[in-house]
Amino acid sequence: MKRLRQLHLHLGVFFTPLLLFFIATGWYQTVDPDRLKSPGEAETLLQKFRVVHTDMIFPETGVLRQKASPQLFKVIVVTMSAAMIVSTVLGLVLAFRFSKPAWLPWAVLAVGAAVPVLVLWTAGKR
Repeated sequence: MKRLRQLHLHLGVFFTPLLLFFIATGWYQTVDPDRLKSPGEAETLLQKFRVVHTDMIFPETGVLRQKASPQLFKVIVVTMSAAMIVSTVLGLVLAFRFSKPAWLPWAVLAVGAAVPVLVLWTAGKR
């Protein structure tokens, strides 16, 4: 169990900066209705971060570099995604293993899964 905790800790800490970046830029995309038609339109820093989120390149002064390749960044993002899945599952294992009463993490997990489904379902009924 000690090794699982260490793995969970190290994966979480290592990928926290990139995860927070993707959460913040995804949040910005959700609340800002102004969609850029192309990465070359990005002028502000927030718009450039949005381009990193969607196109995996950082535009320079509103102009895309001709040979920009997102391949290495894609590898980092895929690795982060896999590590965050592993870290999340490890967090669940630790929660189920060490929570008292034992039913509480199951109840919280069920509610956490049900609430977004219910919100999306009721939004579709309007």
